[in-house]
Amino acid sequence: MLKLNNLSSPKGTHKNIKRIGRGQGSGTGTQAGKGHKGQKARAGGGVRPGFEGGGVALYMKLPKRGFKNAPFKKEYAVLNLSQIDRAFTEGEVTREMIISKGLLKGELRRLPIKILGMGNITKSLVFKGIEKFSNSAKEAIAKVGGTIEDIKKA
Repeated sequence: MLKLNNLSSPKGTHKNIKRIGRGQGSGTGTQAGKGHKGQKARAGGGVRPGFEGGGVALYMKLPKRGFKNAPFKKEYAVLNLSQIDRAFTEGEVTREMIISKGLLKGELRRLPIKILGMGNITKSLVFKGIEKFSNSAKEAIAKVGGTIEDIKKA
């Protein structure tokens, strides 16, 4: 019977670590596998990735082209109509209510919300303070008699 006092790991799961700097007889004594002197032999020494001995590194020599949108990218917390239909029965749908119902968790709570038209909506809901809607979501909301109240842009 398997008990805590007779547990053992399968063969080959544990490998002894290489003990460096433990005398000349160990085979990795004296310089402890670091060779003779130099920047890489020092404590905390070494060079960063891409460093080429003080010359201009390859990544700096290569031409840079095109437009990078990453600094200006706008991220949204995405919700589908089907999720909202399951969570809400009637009335208003606001950012605070969405978070309190647990539809947005963690870091997504800080992002602006975008509603997508995936799934069906059966209830007439009033959307307040939601930043963005897809065209299909707008049509589906309007079809069941719901309304979207725009955010006042300051």
